[in-house]
Amino acid sequence: MDQARRGEHARQGGRRRHASGPRPSARVVDYRHLRHPFAPQRVFSDDAVAALHEAALGLLEDLGIKFLLPEARALFRAAGATVDEDSQMVRIGREIVTAALATAPRSIPLAAPDPAFSQTYEDGTLLFMGGAGCPNVTDLARGRRPGTLDDYQELIKLQSSFDVIHKMGAGVEAQDIPVPQRHLAVQSAQLRLGRKIMSTGSRGRRAVQDCFDMIRLGLNLDEAAFRAASWTVTVINTNSPRQVDTNMAEGIIDFARAGQMSIITPFCLAGAMAPVTLAGALVLQHAEALAGITLSQLAAPGAPVSYGGFSSNVDMRSGAPAFGTPEHVKMQIGSGQLARHIGLPWRSASGASSNVADMQGAMETMMSLWGALMANATITIHAAGWQEGGLSFGYEKFINDVEALQRLAELCTPVEDDPAALAADALAEVAPGGHFFGAALTMERYDRAFYEPLVADLSNFGSWSDAGAQTSTERATGIWQRVLADYHQPDHGAEAEERIAAFVERRRAEVAARPE
Repeated sequence: MDQARRGEHARQGGRRRHASGPRPSARVVDYRHLRHPFAPQRVFSDDAVAALHEAALGLLEDLGIKFLLPEARALFRAAGATVDEDSQMVRIGREIVTAALATAPRSIPLAAPDPAFSQTYEDGTLLFMGGAGCPNVTDLARGRRPGTLDDYQELIKLQSSFDVIHKMGAGVEAQDIPVPQRHLAVQSAQLRLGRKIMSTGSRGRRAVQDCFDMIRLGLNLDEAAFRAASWTVTVINTNSPRQVDTNMAEGIIDFARAGQMSIITPFCLAGAMAPVTLAGALVLQHAEALAGITLSQLAAPGAPVSYGGFSSNVDMRSGAPAFGTPEHVKMQIGSGQLARHIGLPWRSASGASSNVADMQGAMETMMSLWGALMANATITIHAAGWQEGGLSFGYEKFINDVEALQRLAELCTPVEDDPAALAADALAEVAPGGHFFGAALTMERYDRAFYEPLVADLSNFGSWSDAGAQTSTERATGIWQRVLADYHQPDHGAEAEERIAAFVERRRAEVAARPE
C-alpha cells in the first residue's frame, strides 16, 4: 500500500483494504474520543503537593500579582483583595481563591463546527492540539518562510484531516494580513475550512467580540446556544513573573462573561522567568494560574476555565528554552498533581527546541508527550508540528508527530482478554519451531491485528533502498501534499462563509479606516 493511501486510512481512523486483495479490513479505530489509559504518575508526595499549594497561596497574599487592567483590579478589590493602584499590585487572600475554585466547573462541553468532533473537557479526557502561534512555517518543498494566510489555511486543513488532533490551533501567524484585521481572516478560516474545536486569541476587546459575533453568525447560533457550550477557547499567558497584561486580563473577563473557556497558562521557564528549582517554578506557575482562575470566577461565577501549565527549563549556557527535558517532564507530572489537588481539568504542552524535523525534535516531542500522558493532562497543546521552540511550524514534523500521537492513542484501546485472545487453538496448531503466519487465528485477524503506520517504513533495507531510501521526514512531504490536495470544505463551511461575508467585509472596512 503506498504512503498516501496509508495516510488516508490513518487520518480517517476507519476501515482499510488489505494490500494483498480487495477484502475489506475489519479493523476500526476511534481516535476522536480518547480517555487516559493509565493512572496519573507522581513526582511529589501528597504532603509536598499541599505545601506547593500553600506556598502559592502565600505568594498571592504576601507578594501579590501585578494586573495592568484597572477593571481587573476593581473586581479583585470588590472581592476583598488588597489593591495598590500606584504599583498595580493585587494581593489576593486565600479565602477569595478558595471561593473561586468552588465555582469553577469540573466538566466543560466543547462544541465544534462539525458536531462529530465536539468533546467534554474534564478529568480523564485525553485531547491533542497542533502547534500554535509560530511566526514561521517550514517544509521541504518550499523552505522556511514567514507565515501567511495561505499557510494558516493549509494548517487548518491538515489539523482537520487527522482524527487524533482534537482542537485546531493557530498554527502560524498570518503575517501578510495587517494585525488589526488578522482576527477576521483567521476566525473566518476556521469557520470555513475547519472541523474541530476552534481557537480565538485574546488580542483586544473588539477583536474578541468580532470573533464571538462571527461564530454566532457563521454557525447560526442564538445566544442560548452559544452559551450552552464553549465554541471557542483562548489561551491566557501570564507575563511571568507575577504580571498579567491588559489584553490577557480582558480576555479572561470577556471569555468568562461570554461563557467561553479560557486556559490560564503561565509560561514559567526555570532559571529565566521562574526560580531555577523545579519546586520554585511550580509555586510561581500555580500562583499565577490561581490568580487568573480567580479573576474568571469574579467576572462570572461558574465560567468555564482551565488550569494550565507550560513550565520547562532554559539552557543555562544560551538562555534558550528547552523542551522534552527531564525537568520538563517532571514539571508536567507535578502540574498534573497540582491540578488534581484543586480539582480542575488542565492543559499541558509538548514541543521541541530542534530547528529541524530530526532525531532531536522527535525525541523532545515524544518525551514531552509521554510527560503529558503520565501527568494525565486533559489537553496537550503544541502536540504536532511545533519546532524551533515555537518559532516555526514544520509540515513534515507535523506528519511525524501525528504518527506519534496515533501510537499513543492506540494505547487507549483495551487489550483483548476474551478466551479467544488466549490463542489456545493457535498454540496447539503450530508445532515447536514452526511459525504462526499461516495459523487459522492469524488468517482470521491479520487485517486488523496491529496498528499500521502513517509514515514509518517497516520494509527491509533492500526494499527501502529500491523505493528511494527516503527518511521519514522525506516521506512525510508526500503525505501532507496529498492530504491538502484531497481536502474538501466541510458541509457547514460554505454556509458559514455566506453568513459571515457581509459582517467581515464591513468590519474590515471599519478597521482599515480606523485601526482599533
